[in-house]
Amino acid sequence: MRMLRICLFLSALTVLSRGYMVLWAQQGISESPASNSSEIPAVPNILYGAAYYPEYEPYDRLDKDIAMMKAAGLNVVRMGESTWSLWEPEDGQFEYTWMDRVVDAMSKAGIRVVLGTPTYSIPAWMAHQHPEILARTLNHGVYGGPSVPGVYGMRQNMDTDSPAYRFYAERLIRHLVAHYKDNPAVIGWQIDNETSSYDADNPDLFIGFQHYLEKKFVTPEALSKAWFLSYWGENLHRWEDLPTRDGAQSTGYKLEWTRWSQMRVTDFLHWQSVLVRECTSPRQFVTTDFGGMMRHDVNEDAVAQFLDITAVNNYHGTQDHFDGAEQAFHEDFARSLKHNNFLVTETNAQTIGWSSAFQFPPYDGQLREDVYTHIANGANMVEYWHWASIHANQETYWKGVLSHDFEPNRAYAEVSRTGHELEKIGPHLIDMKIHNKVAILWSRDSMNALGFMPFSSSGPQWSEAPPTVTYATLVRQMHRSLYDLNVGTDFVFPTTIDFSAYKLLIVPALYISDDVLLKRISDYVKSGGHVVMTFKSGFANENSAVRWVQAPGPLRDAAGFSYQEFSSLEHPLPLKGDPFHVGPANSVQTWAEFIKLDHAHALAYYDHPFFGRWPAITENQFGSGTLLYEGSYLSDELQTAVLRGALDRAGILGFDQQVPAKVHTQQGTNRMGKRVHYYFNYSDAEESVRFAYTNGVDLLNGKTVATGSELRLAPWDLAIVEENATAAPADQPHQ
Repeated sequence: MRMLRICLFLSALTVLSRGYMVLWAQQGISESPASNSSEIPAVPNILYGAAYYPEYEPYDRLDKDIAMMKAAGLNVVRMGESTWSLWEPEDGQFEYTWMDRVVDAMSKAGIRVVLGTPTYSIPAWMAHQHPEILARTLNHGVYGGPSVPGVYGMRQNMDTDSPAYRFYAERLIRHLVAHYKDNPAVIGWQIDNETSSYDADNPDLFIGFQHYLEKKFVTPEALSKAWFLSYWGENLHRWEDLPTRDGAQSTGYKLEWTRWSQMRVTDFLHWQSVLVRECTSPRQFVTTDFGGMMRHDVNEDAVAQFLDITAVNNYHGTQDHFDGAEQAFHEDFARSLKHNNFLVTETNAQTIGWSSAFQFPPYDGQLREDVYTHIANGANMVEYWHWASIHANQETYWKGVLSHDFEPNRAYAEVSRTGHELEKIGPHLIDMKIHNKVAILWSRDSMNALGFMPFSSSGPQWSEAPPTVTYATLVRQMHRSLYDLNVGTDFVFPTTIDFSAYKLLIVPALYISDDVLLKRISDYVKSGGHVVMTFKSGFANENSAVRWVQAPGPLRDAAGFSYQEFSSLEHPLPLKGDPFHVGPANSVQTWAEFIKLDHAHALAYYDHPFFGRWPAITENQFGSGTLLYEGSYLSDELQTAVLRGALDRAGILGFDQQVPAKVHTQQGTNRMGKRVHYYFNYSDAEESVRFAYTNGVDLLNGKTVATGSELRLAPWDLAIVEENATAAPADQPHQ
C-alpha cells in the first residue's frame, strides 16, 4: 500500500501537464530509456501461448482452461488489456479479485502472465461523465470536409491527449502496476493495445499542433515560406490565423500533421512506459503491441526506443495464401527496430475477420508451420489471439484455439503437437540472431506525402478513386521479391546514420528527404555500397515542396542522370528486347521518368515510338559502388529479376537462391553459438532440398543431416537443422 500511495502522489505532480510533446519531439525522448536488458531475467525457452479472457466466457471454466493449456504445452498468457470496465466498474472503485484469481491459478500451473494496461477501450461511465474525451475524427476526402463527432461504442475512440482521459488512465495504471509488481507470475507489461492517433482532430490537439509549429518554425512567415502558402493567398502573419486540418490544402501542412500525429502516439506510449516503470519491478519488461507495422500515424522506430522489447500483432493469409511472406514483412520490420528479437503478441489461431464472410481455417500443418515461421524471423514469443472463441459482438468469428463449443479440436491438436515440440527444442531456437546483408530504407514521410499526391489512380482524371500503386505496394513488392529469392532483409530509416553494415540498400520512392539523407546515400555508394532506387526519389524536400533544381536533385552525381519530364502511363509498356529474360512479364506501368543520361548507362529502354527514346532502368558507377535506378513501376517478375542481378553484383547470392520456389529458407545463430537453418515447405506437395552447410541435426526429428544430403519436406512441413560446430565467421555454404 505504501508503494501505491507513493505512485498516486506522483500522479498529482504530473497529470494535465502540457507542452511535453513539443519538447520531446524537438529534443528527442531520452527521459526514460528502455531498461537494461541484463536486469530482466532471460527466458529459458520460447514463450508459447494465447491471449486469455475468462471474463468473456459464458460460464466459469478457469480450471478446465488451465488444464487444457498445460496439456497443450502452453506456458504464457496475455490478459487484462481489454476490460477497463471490470478493473474500474465505477469512478475510483478498483477491483482486483476477478483477476487475482486467474493470475494465482496461472502461477500455480507454471504459466507466465503478461498483463496489459486496459487503456484502449474506455468504460461507459467515463464517456458519460466526460464526452469531450471521445475523438472527433478527421475527414480524409481529397478536398477535406468537417471532422466527424466522436461517439461511444467502439474501442479506440478517444483523444489520448485529453486531460481528463490522461487523469483516469494514469490513476488506473498506477493502481494496477503497484498491485502486481511483486507477483512472480507477471513477467511483463503491455502498454495499451495497437495504439494509433485514431485520426483524432479535437480542439485541444489543434492547439497543441499550433504550439508545435511555433516551436519548429518560430514565425508564421517562416512557415508560410516553407509551405509555399502564397499559393491561393493563404500566407499567415499571425499564429491565430492557422486553419484547422479539416480543410487544409497545403501539402506541407498535411505532412506536418502526420508527423504531429506520430509524435502524439509516441508521447502517449512513452508516458505510459514512464508510469509503469515508476511502480513496477525491474524484472518485468515493458512492451507495446504494434497493430501491424508501417502505420501512417505511428513512428515505431521512435516508440521502440523506450521499450524493453518490441511486439507485433501479425495476421496473415491461410490455406492457399499461406506462404510466410506476410509474417516476414512485418517481423523483419519489428526485428529491425531494436536490431533484436521481438514478441508476437497476436497471430491467427483458426479463422479471422469482423464478419463470417471470409472464414478460411488453416490447412493441416499450417498452424504448426506458422509458429516456426515467426520464430525463424526472430520471435521469442508466439501468442494466439486468442484462447477461446467469443460468443457475441464484433469479434464473434475471429476465432481462438478453441471454438465456441470449448471442446478439443483440430486446431488444439496441432497447437499441442507444437507446444510439446517447443518444450524440447525451444532452448535451441530462442534468441536467434539474424545478420542480413540487404536493407530496405523505409520512409513514412514519403508514404504519407505520396498518399496526398498519389502517382496512380483507379479512376478517371480528377476523380477521388484510390490509387492502384502506392508507396506501400512498391515497398511490399520489393520485399516480396527479396523474400522469394530467399534473401534476408532488414529495414533502415531516414534517421539511420550509417548504412555500411549492408552490401545492398533498397530505396523505394524516397519522395520526401532532406539533403542530408540524400548525401548519406550518395556517400554510401561512393564508399562501395550498392543501391537499388526507384522513381520519385529525391523529388521533394522535407516540407513536401518539389525541389527547384533538375531531378533527382542532390542524387544526380550518384545516379548519373537527370530528368525534367515524367508521364503517367495509361497502359503497361514492354521493354525493348526483354533485357531481363522474363517473357510475358517484360513490362512496366503507371509512371515513367524521361531520364537523360550523364554518366549512367541504360539497362533497359521502353519499347514505344515516343517513350522509347528514354531508358527505363539505369545503372551508374559512382566511386567504389553502384546505383541502379528504376524510372518506372516494374512488373513483379521483372522486379525480382532486376533485384537478382543487383544481388549477384553485390556478391550476395548463394545456395539458398537455388532451392525450389515453394521452399523458403531462414538462418541465424542461436544462444549456443551454432548456426540454425530453417527450411519451410509452403505448399501441398512434397519438396526436397540439398543441405549445403556443415553437418548437423534436424531438431524436429533428431536425425543427423550431413553436408550434401537431401532433406525431404512433407506438405506444409519444415526442417530445422542445427550445425554441430559453433558458427565460423564465414557463413557461405559448401557449393
